[in-house]
Amino acid sequence: MQEGAGQERAGTVFIVDDDERVLRSLQRLLKLSGYAVTPFADARSLLGCAELATAECIVLDLGLPDTDGLGVQEALSTIDGHPSVVFLTGRADVPSSVRAMKAGAVDFLMKPVEEAALLVAIEAGVQRTRGEREADQQKARVQARLESLTAREAEVLQHVVAGRLNKQIAGDLGTVEKTIKVHRARMMAKMGVRTVADLVRLVEYGR
Repeated sequence: MQEGAGQERAGTVFIVDDDERVLRSLQRLLKLSGYAVTPFADARSLLGCAELATAECIVLDLGLPDTDGLGVQEALSTIDGHPSVVFLTGRADVPSSVRAMKAGAVDFLMKPVEEAALLVAIEAGVQRTRGEREADQQKARVQARLESLTAREAEVLQHVVAGRLNKQIAGDLGTVEKTIKVHRARMMAKMGVRTVADLVRLVEYGR
């Protein structure tokens, strides 16, 4: 139980490398560092993994036998979960490293990789992935609140965000101010905010 809890805190890492010795060495290092590790010998096995979206960081060899790492990185960008990528390569390849970093790789490290540098890169990748997933969850919660509004409450929200007063909103919607106050109170409650400023920030965040 304690070991599993430690692994959960450290993160979930997938390793892809066709060199069995490298794969075993990296797997051992990361397990000793508290990570939950899943190894793959080729890109096809990785991309076909049913649990791919659970990976928080993927340590990816640039020169795989079935495809290059950059192609794998592109494929990973289309899946849910935003797994971060740390590249490993056995040769200096400036164009590839530039492409990888521009596409969002956390780091591009040379083999034989320094353990400290690899662990720093993986930790950065795990934290980035967790941050992006939390942001997605927060946006989903905002969207759920917006979808809980009635059509009239949604109209009132748009007017409130635009800075309109209750009296002005009532005139625009062809009703009385008292009715607008009721819709506004219900809308604010459903959105979980107390001030217009908080409402504006929440709506902007959810877009």
